[in-house]
Amino acid sequence: MIHFEHPILLYLLLIIPALLVLYIYIRIRRRKRALAFAESSMYNHLTPDVSNIKSHTKFGILLAALALLIIAMANPQMGSKMVKGERAGIDVAIALDISNSMLAEDVQPNRLERAKKSVSDLIAQFTNDRVALIIFAGKAYTQLPLTSDYGAAKMFLDAVSTDMIEYQGTAIGEAISKCMETFGYGNEDIPWEKNKSRTIIIISDGEDHEDNAVEMAKMAYAEGIVVNTIGMGTPNGVPIPQYSRGTRLGYKKDRDGNPVTTRLNEQMLQQIAQAGNGTFVPANNITAGIEEIMDRISKLDKKNYGEQMFSEYESKFQYPLIFAILLILIDLLIFERRNKVLNYKNIFGKSPDNR
Repeated sequence: MIHFEHPILLYLLLIIPALLVLYIYIRIRRRKRALAFAESSMYNHLTPDVSNIKSHTKFGILLAALALLIIAMANPQMGSKMVKGERAGIDVAIALDISNSMLAEDVQPNRLERAKKSVSDLIAQFTNDRVALIIFAGKAYTQLPLTSDYGAAKMFLDAVSTDMIEYQGTAIGEAISKCMETFGYGNEDIPWEKNKSRTIIIISDGEDHEDNAVEMAKMAYAEGIVVNTIGMGTPNGVPIPQYSRGTRLGYKKDRDGNPVTTRLNEQMLQQIAQAGNGTFVPANNITAGIEEIMDRISKLDKKNYGEQMFSEYESKFQYPLIFAILLILIDLLIFERRNKVLNYKNIFGKSPDNR
Protein backbone atom coordinates (compact mmCIF):
# COMPACT_ATOMS: atom_id res chain seq x y z
CA MET A 1 0.00 0.00 0.00
CA ILE A 2 1.27 3.47 -0.91
CA HIS A 3 1.65 5.96 1.93
CA PHE A 4 2.52 9.66 1.44
CA GLU A 5 4.71 11.45 3.96
CA HIS A 6 3.26 14.86 3.00
CA PRO A 7 -0.26 14.09 1.69
CA ILE A 8 -1.35 17.74 1.86
CA LEU A 9 0.94 18.48 -1.11
CA LEU A 10 -1.24 16.25 -3.29
CA TYR A 11 -3.79 19.07 -3.35
CA LEU A 12 -1.37 20.77 -5.76
CA LEU A 13 -2.53 18.21 -8.36
CA LEU A 14 -5.64 20.38 -8.72
CA ILE A 15 -3.39 22.71 -10.72
CA ILE A 16 -3.29 20.11 -13.53
CA PRO A 17 -6.95 20.31 -14.64
CA ALA A 18 -6.87 24.09 -14.17
CA LEU A 19 -3.88 24.38 -16.54
CA LEU A 20 -5.58 22.03 -19.02
CA VAL A 21 -8.72 24.18 -19.11
CA LEU A 22 -6.60 27.31 -19.52
CA TYR A 23 -4.64 25.70 -22.38
CA ILE A 24 -7.83 24.68 -24.24
CA TYR A 25 -9.27 28.17 -23.78
CA ILE A 26 -6.13 29.82 -25.16
CA ARG A 27 -6.00 27.44 -28.16
CA ILE A 28 -9.67 28.04 -29.01
CA ARG A 29 -9.28 31.81 -28.70
CA ARG A 30 -6.14 31.77 -30.86
CA ARG A 31 -7.95 29.67 -33.49
CA LYS A 32 -10.88 32.09 -33.60
CA ARG A 33 -8.55 35.04 -34.09
CA ALA A 34 -6.77 33.24 -36.95
CA LEU A 35 -10.03 32.35 -38.71
CA ALA A 36 -11.02 36.00 -38.63
CA PHE A 37 -8.28 36.63 -41.22
CA ALA A 38 -8.46 33.43 -43.31
CA GLU A 39 -10.66 30.38 -43.88
CA SER A 40 -9.67 27.08 -42.31
CA SER A 41 -8.24 25.56 -45.53
CA MET A 42 -6.34 28.72 -46.38
CA TYR A 43 -5.01 29.03 -42.79
CA ASN A 44 -3.40 25.59 -43.04
CA HIS A 45 -1.59 26.67 -46.23
CA LEU A 46 -0.41 29.91 -44.58
CA THR A 47 1.08 28.01 -41.63
CA PRO A 48 2.41 24.77 -43.18
CA ASP A 49 5.13 24.27 -40.55
CA VAL A 50 2.86 24.55 -37.50
CA SER A 51 1.97 21.18 -35.94
CA ASN A 52 -1.00 21.20 -33.58
CA ILE A 53 -0.37 17.56 -32.67
CA LYS A 54 3.15 18.37 -31.48
CA SER A 55 1.91 21.36 -29.48
CA HIS A 56 -0.71 19.22 -27.76
CA THR A 57 1.81 16.46 -27.14
CA LYS A 58 4.39 18.83 -25.61
CA PHE A 59 1.79 20.36 -23.30
CA GLY A 60 0.54 16.91 -22.26
CA ILE A 61 4.09 15.79 -21.48
CA LEU A 62 4.71 18.90 -19.37
CA LEU A 63 1.48 18.33 -17.42
CA ALA A 64 2.47 14.73 -16.76
CA ALA A 65 5.95 15.85 -15.62
CA LEU A 66 4.42 18.44 -13.29
CA ALA A 67 2.09 15.83 -11.79
CA LEU A 68 5.02 13.47 -11.19
CA LEU A 69 7.05 16.26 -9.55
CA ILE A 70 4.15 16.99 -7.15
CA ILE A 71 3.87 13.28 -6.32
CA ALA A 72 7.64 13.17 -5.70
CA MET A 73 7.40 16.14 -3.31
CA ALA A 74 4.64 14.34 -1.38
CA ASN A 75 7.19 11.49 -0.96
CA PRO A 76 5.34 8.23 -1.68
CA GLN A 77 6.39 5.49 0.73
CA MET A 78 5.92 1.73 0.62
CA GLY A 79 6.97 -1.39 2.46
CA SER A 80 5.44 -0.53 5.84
CA LYS A 81 6.84 -2.64 8.63
CA MET A 82 6.38 -2.50 12.37
CA VAL A 83 9.51 -1.95 14.45
CA LYS A 84 9.77 -1.95 18.21
CA GLY A 85 11.44 0.93 19.99
CA GLU A 86 11.49 2.79 23.28
CA ARG A 87 9.61 6.06 23.56
CA ALA A 88 10.83 8.74 25.94
CA GLY A 89 9.62 12.31 26.35
CA ILE A 90 8.14 14.84 28.73
CA ASP A 91 4.61 15.81 29.79
CA VAL A 92 3.51 19.33 28.85
CA ALA A 93 0.29 20.89 30.16
CA ILE A 94 -0.74 24.08 28.36
CA ALA A 95 -3.15 26.35 30.27
CA LEU A 96 -4.92 28.77 27.91
CA ASP A 97 -6.78 31.84 29.17
CA ILE A 98 -10.14 32.22 27.37
CA SER A 99 -11.61 35.11 29.36
CA ASN A 100 -13.32 37.90 27.41
CA SER A 101 -10.28 40.18 27.79
CA MET A 102 -8.43 37.77 25.47
CA LEU A 103 -10.55 39.19 22.62
CA ALA A 104 -8.65 42.50 22.86
CA GLU A 105 -6.91 43.43 19.63
CA ASP A 106 -3.67 44.97 20.91
CA VAL A 107 -2.12 41.74 19.57
CA GLN A 108 -3.24 40.88 16.05
CA PRO A 109 -5.71 39.50 15.15
CA ASN A 110 -6.56 39.31 18.86
CA ARG A 111 -4.99 37.91 22.00
CA LEU A 112 -6.80 34.56 21.90
CA GLU A 113 -6.11 33.81 18.22
CA ARG A 114 -2.47 34.79 18.65
CA ALA A 115 -2.29 32.54 21.71
CA LYS A 116 -3.81 29.62 19.79
CA LYS A 117 -1.26 30.16 17.02
CA SER A 118 1.54 30.08 19.62
CA VAL A 119 0.19 26.83 21.09
CA SER A 120 -0.03 25.31 17.61
CA ASP A 121 3.60 26.29 16.97
CA LEU A 122 4.61 24.66 20.25
CA ILE A 123 2.79 21.42 19.45
CA ALA A 124 4.43 21.31 16.02
CA GLN A 125 7.84 21.08 17.73
CA PHE A 126 6.92 18.13 19.96
CA THR A 127 8.10 14.66 18.96
CA ASN A 128 7.76 11.95 21.61
CA ASP A 129 6.22 14.22 24.24
CA ARG A 130 2.68 14.17 25.63
CA VAL A 131 0.55 17.32 25.72
CA ALA A 132 -2.57 18.33 27.65
CA LEU A 133 -4.79 21.39 27.13
CA ILE A 134 -6.41 23.24 30.05
CA ILE A 135 -8.74 26.19 29.47
CA PHE A 136 -9.57 28.73 32.14
CA ALA A 137 -11.27 32.04 32.86
CA GLY A 138 -13.00 32.39 36.26
CA LYS A 139 -12.76 28.59 36.49
CA ALA A 140 -10.47 26.01 34.93
CA TYR A 141 -11.39 22.88 32.97
CA THR A 142 -9.46 20.09 31.27
CA GLN A 143 -10.11 20.45 27.54
CA LEU A 144 -7.80 17.58 26.56
CA PRO A 145 -5.99 15.15 28.90
CA LEU A 146 -2.41 14.06 28.25
CA THR A 147 -2.02 12.63 24.76
CA SER A 148 0.63 12.04 22.13
CA ASP A 149 -1.97 12.51 19.37
CA TYR A 150 -0.92 15.96 18.16
CA GLY A 151 -3.62 15.98 15.48
CA ALA A 152 -6.30 15.63 18.15
CA ALA A 153 -4.59 18.31 20.23
CA LYS A 154 -4.75 20.79 17.36
CA MET A 155 -8.38 19.88 16.67
CA PHE A 156 -9.36 20.60 20.29
CA LEU A 157 -7.28 23.78 20.17
CA ASP A 158 -9.10 25.05 17.07
CA ALA A 159 -12.45 24.61 18.85
CA VAL A 160 -11.46 26.83 21.80
CA SER A 161 -13.43 30.09 22.18
CA THR A 162 -14.35 32.55 24.92
CA ASP A 163 -17.91 31.16 24.98
CA MET A 164 -16.77 27.89 26.56
CA ILE A 165 -16.63 29.27 30.13
CA GLU A 166 -19.33 31.51 31.54
CA TYR A 167 -17.51 32.57 34.71
CA GLN A 168 -15.22 35.51 34.02
CA GLY A 169 -11.88 36.18 35.67
CA THR A 170 -8.36 34.80 35.45
CA ALA A 171 -8.05 31.78 37.74
CA ILE A 172 -4.40 31.00 37.05
CA GLY A 173 -3.96 29.22 40.39
CA GLU A 174 -6.85 26.87 39.61
CA ALA A 175 -5.45 26.33 36.11
CA ILE A 176 -2.10 25.26 37.61
CA SER A 177 -3.98 22.89 39.91
CA LYS A 178 -5.80 21.35 36.90
CA CYS A 179 -2.49 20.95 35.08
CA MET A 180 -1.08 19.08 38.07
CA GLU A 181 -4.16 16.86 38.14
CA THR A 182 -3.69 15.92 34.50
CA PHE A 183 -0.17 14.79 35.43
CA GLY A 184 -1.74 12.50 38.03
CA TYR A 185 -1.15 14.63 41.13
CA GLY A 186 -3.77 13.94 43.81
CA ASN A 187 -4.99 10.75 42.11
CA GLU A 188 -5.18 8.08 44.79
CA ASP A 189 -5.13 5.30 42.20
CA ILE A 190 -1.79 6.43 40.73
CA PRO A 191 1.32 6.66 42.92
CA TRP A 192 2.77 10.16 42.59
CA GLU A 193 6.46 10.47 41.89
CA LYS A 194 8.35 13.73 41.76
CA ASN A 195 10.35 13.98 38.57
CA LYS A 196 11.78 16.57 36.22
CA SER A 197 9.90 15.49 33.10
CA ARG A 198 6.85 17.72 33.54
CA THR A 199 6.22 21.37 32.69
CA ILE A 200 3.30 23.81 32.63
CA ILE A 201 2.93 26.62 30.10
CA ILE A 202 0.40 29.33 31.04
CA ILE A 203 -0.79 31.68 28.28
CA SER A 204 -2.75 34.64 29.63
CA ASP A 205 -3.01 38.41 29.91
CA GLY A 206 -2.90 37.98 33.69
CA GLU A 207 -5.72 40.47 34.26
CA ASP A 208 -8.45 40.18 36.91
CA HIS A 209 -6.16 37.78 38.76
CA GLU A 210 -7.63 37.00 42.18
CA ASP A 211 -6.38 33.57 43.26
CA ASN A 212 -3.17 32.12 44.72
CA ALA A 213 -1.29 31.66 41.45
CA VAL A 214 2.19 32.41 42.84
CA GLU A 215 1.71 29.97 45.74
CA MET A 216 0.44 27.28 43.33
CA ALA A 217 3.45 27.83 41.06
CA LYS A 218 5.77 27.34 44.06
CA MET A 219 3.88 24.19 45.00
CA ALA A 220 4.13 22.85 41.43
CA TYR A 221 7.87 23.42 41.33
CA ALA A 222 8.24 21.73 44.73
CA GLU A 223 6.70 18.66 43.02
CA GLY A 224 9.25 18.87 40.20
CA ILE A 225 7.02 20.77 37.72
CA VAL A 226 8.46 23.83 35.96
CA VAL A 227 5.94 26.63 35.34
CA ASN A 228 6.39 28.94 32.33
CA THR A 229 4.21 31.90 31.37
CA ILE A 230 3.48 33.65 28.08
CA GLY A 231 1.95 37.11 28.35
CA MET A 232 -0.66 38.07 25.75
CA GLY A 233 -1.33 41.78 25.20
CA THR A 234 0.40 45.08 25.92
CA PRO A 235 0.68 47.17 29.11
CA ASN A 236 -1.39 49.91 27.46
CA GLY A 237 -5.13 49.81 28.11
CA VAL A 238 -7.29 48.77 25.12
CA PRO A 239 -11.08 48.23 24.83
CA ILE A 240 -12.62 44.74 24.82
CA PRO A 241 -14.73 43.84 21.74
CA GLN A 242 -18.18 42.45 22.50
CA TYR A 243 -19.82 39.73 20.37
CA SER A 244 -23.18 38.02 20.22
CA ARG A 245 -23.38 34.75 18.24
CA GLY A 246 -20.38 35.75 16.19
CA THR A 247 -21.67 39.26 15.44
CA ARG A 248 -19.63 42.16 16.74
CA LEU A 249 -21.77 44.59 18.76
CA GLY A 250 -19.12 47.11 19.71
CA TYR A 251 -17.02 47.36 22.86
CA LYS A 252 -17.74 46.28 26.40
CA LYS A 253 -18.89 49.11 28.70
CA ASP A 254 -19.33 49.51 32.43
CA ARG A 255 -22.52 50.57 34.19
CA ASP A 256 -21.77 54.23 33.49
CA GLY A 257 -21.41 53.60 29.76
CA ASN A 258 -17.64 53.99 29.72
CA PRO A 259 -15.53 51.55 27.65
CA VAL A 260 -13.94 48.77 29.71
CA THR A 261 -10.22 48.52 29.02
CA THR A 262 -7.79 45.66 29.54
CA ARG A 263 -4.00 45.58 29.87
CA LEU A 264 -1.33 42.94 30.28
CA ASN A 265 -0.43 42.23 33.90
CA GLU A 266 3.20 41.53 33.09
CA GLN A 267 4.41 41.77 36.68
CA MET A 268 2.07 39.01 37.87
CA LEU A 269 3.06 36.62 35.05
CA GLN A 270 6.73 37.27 35.78
CA GLN A 271 6.19 36.44 39.46
CA ILE A 272 4.41 33.19 38.57
CA ALA A 273 7.22 32.12 36.22
CA GLN A 274 9.83 33.03 38.84
CA ALA A 275 8.00 31.03 41.50
CA GLY A 276 7.82 28.05 39.15
CA ASN A 277 11.49 28.36 38.12
CA GLY A 278 10.29 28.91 34.56
CA THR A 279 10.50 31.49 31.80
CA PHE A 280 8.28 34.49 31.14
CA VAL A 281 7.70 35.39 27.49
CA PRO A 282 6.14 38.76 26.53
CA ALA A 283 3.74 38.90 23.57
CA ASN A 284 6.06 41.10 21.51
CA ASN A 285 8.74 38.41 21.52
CA ILE A 286 6.75 35.17 21.26
CA THR A 287 8.80 33.55 18.49
CA ALA A 288 12.10 33.90 20.32
CA GLY A 289 10.38 33.15 23.63
CA ILE A 290 8.93 29.87 22.37
CA GLU A 291 12.39 28.84 21.23
CA GLU A 292 13.69 29.64 24.70
CA ILE A 293 10.92 27.58 26.32
CA MET A 294 11.53 24.69 23.91
CA ASP A 295 15.25 24.87 24.71
CA ARG A 296 14.49 24.55 28.43
CA ILE A 297 11.99 21.75 27.76
CA SER A 298 14.59 19.84 25.75
CA LYS A 299 16.92 19.92 28.76
CA LEU A 300 14.36 18.34 31.10
CA ASP A 301 14.79 14.70 32.02
CA LYS A 302 12.89 12.44 29.64
CA LYS A 303 10.39 9.98 31.02
CA ASN A 304 10.44 6.46 29.55
CA TYR A 305 6.96 5.56 28.31
CA GLY A 306 8.00 1.96 27.60
CA GLU A 307 8.32 0.04 24.36
CA GLN A 308 5.98 0.87 21.49
CA MET A 309 5.47 -0.28 17.94
CA PHE A 310 6.27 2.23 15.19
CA SER A 311 5.51 2.10 11.47
CA GLU A 312 8.57 2.36 9.26
CA TYR A 313 8.29 3.15 5.54
CA GLU A 314 10.74 3.21 2.66
CA SER A 315 10.67 6.40 0.57
CA LYS A 316 10.09 5.99 -3.19
CA PHE A 317 10.12 9.64 -4.29
CA GLN A 318 13.06 9.01 -6.62
CA TYR A 319 10.94 7.01 -9.09
CA PRO A 320 8.37 9.72 -9.98
CA LEU A 321 11.22 12.26 -9.90
CA ILE A 322 13.25 10.25 -12.48
CA PHE A 323 10.22 9.82 -14.75
CA ALA A 324 9.45 13.56 -14.47
CA ILE A 325 13.01 14.44 -15.53
CA LEU A 326 12.79 12.00 -18.47
CA LEU A 327 9.52 13.58 -19.63
CA ILE A 328 11.05 17.05 -19.45
CA LEU A 329 14.00 15.86 -21.58
CA ILE A 330 11.59 14.31 -24.09
CA ASP A 331 9.67 17.58 -24.25
CA LEU A 332 12.90 19.45 -25.03
CA LEU A 333 13.56 17.08 -27.95
CA ILE A 334 10.14 17.70 -29.50
CA PHE A 335 9.81 20.82 -31.67
CA GLU A 336 6.45 22.41 -32.36
CA ARG A 337 7.21 22.87 -36.09
CA ARG A 338 6.80 19.99 -38.53
CA ASN A 339 9.89 18.07 -39.58
CA LYS A 340 10.20 18.44 -43.38
CA VAL A 341 11.97 15.08 -43.70
CA LEU A 342 10.21 12.92 -41.11
CA ASN A 343 6.61 13.88 -41.64
CA TYR A 344 3.38 12.04 -42.42
CA LYS A 345 3.31 12.97 -46.11
CA ASN A 346 6.84 11.80 -46.93
CA ILE A 347 6.38 8.51 -45.06
CA PHE A 348 2.88 7.51 -46.25
CA GLY A 349 2.60 9.55 -49.43
CA LYS A 350 -0.34 11.66 -48.33
CA SER A 351 -1.12 14.41 -45.90
CA PRO A 352 -3.09 13.97 -42.68
CA ASP A 353 -5.92 16.07 -44.19
CA ASN A 354 -6.49 13.42 -46.91
CA ARG A 355 -6.64 10.44 -44.57
